[in-house]
Amino acid sequence: MSLMVSISGVRGILGESLTPEVVVTYTSAFAEYCGRGKIVLGRDGRPSGKILANIASSTLLAMGCDVLAIGICPTPTVQLAVERSDAVGGIAITASHNPAQWNGLKFIGNQGMFLDTGEHERFRTIAGQQNRIYARWDKIGTHSSDDSFIQKHTEMVLGLPFMKGDQIRKRKFRIVVDCINAAGGVIVPELLRRLGCSVIEMNCDVSGIFSRPPEPIPENLGALCQRVLTEKADGGIAVDPDVDRLVLITEKGEPFGEEYTIVSAVKFVLEKRRQTVGQKPNVVVNLSTTRAVDDVAKAFGANVIRTPVGEINVAKKMKEIGALIGGEGSGGIILPDVHYGRDAIVGIGLIMQMLAEFDGTLSELKASLPQYSIVKGRIAIGGSNPDTMLHALQKRHASNGSARTDDGLKIDFPNSWVHLRKSNTEPIIRIIAEAPTQPEAENLLKKFQNELLQIAS
Repeated sequence: MSLMVSISGVRGILGESLTPEVVVTYTSAFAEYCGRGKIVLGRDGRPSGKILANIASSTLLAMGCDVLAIGICPTPTVQLAVERSDAVGGIAITASHNPAQWNGLKFIGNQGMFLDTGEHERFRTIAGQQNRIYARWDKIGTHSSDDSFIQKHTEMVLGLPFMKGDQIRKRKFRIVVDCINAAGGVIVPELLRRLGCSVIEMNCDVSGIFSRPPEPIPENLGALCQRVLTEKADGGIAVDPDVDRLVLITEKGEPFGEEYTIVSAVKFVLEKRRQTVGQKPNVVVNLSTTRAVDDVAKAFGANVIRTPVGEINVAKKMKEIGALIGGEGSGGIILPDVHYGRDAIVGIGLIMQMLAEFDGTLSELKASLPQYSIVKGRIAIGGSNPDTMLHALQKRHASNGSARTDDGLKIDFPNSWVHLRKSNTEPIIRIIAEAPTQPEAENLLKKFQNELLQIAS
């Protein structure tokens, strides 16, 4: 498996594509990119993370950077630490939802946001240069540790103006939490207990030894769903290893739906801010996020702006236009009141407050939202050119749908949509389709799979 280098950072299999030499190459390049200032360093808890953190830290020091090590913590905590300190950048050592044999480096710019396309290209250019100039013996950086940022992160969420802890405490929620033994194992139970919840912990030991496949999708959360039922809990919470995605399980032991995490948060924030915003509020989501966001926004007179897939694309647009809230349908919520990054901790706070005010169950809350079904698929294209195929597909549907081509091909129909994107690592095209019902969405997916096969033949 080759090393994956993208706008999302660098990741690979430890000892194969991700070696100490790779860590030194990209860490030293990032030090140079950041002007050799102070760098925040955090990790998601994987056993390999300690080794990589030591290599990265030593490299940064050798480049003349000061290092602020904040330990095992969520990636959004690293982002927040960069934004709220005098650091010029940050590195989160994580492979996000990849399996345990993977690890990687996520690079964070001086505003606490990931590098955008232009910044990433400049960084890649530096990484490709052969000769690195290290600091003299008397100019090496200094290393310091600060484990207080998890607490600061928690306090920022609890301090949001619409968070009413007493109201949540009255409900005495009973919540099962699955943090996959990674970076959320401390902060998620702590936040919930601060909100008066009775917390049943699953996989919260922060050992980095994953108890299940790390991506928090329904097929990996069967044990959590069953535990919610066994414990007669009000719901379940799952996060991925670096805690930027939030997934909910209803009191019935059923997935709430990743897409509906952002839908719920958008509705909650727009409702809270409708009396305080003097102009039409803005919401930003990516092209693959459910149309339920548009329905909710319309009810509050808000604009919805869609960007290409990728956290930085959403976050940049949010900052540019002053959006109240945004995120992605994978369970990622971005609330500028805390910071410009997907953040499951923020999401937990918003959902718990919303649930307390809703005065009903999670399944009832889900039923109160606009209902759509999303299905995902892929098609192998062999040696065919994916760009040529998507262009041909666009021409086919020029008269019966509204198309966007800034991120693959997104076609909006009156009651449904389909989004097709080529893979940068495999000869496939990924397809996401949404419609009001599951059968309609599946039929739409099959229709476009068949059309791609026709074009390729």
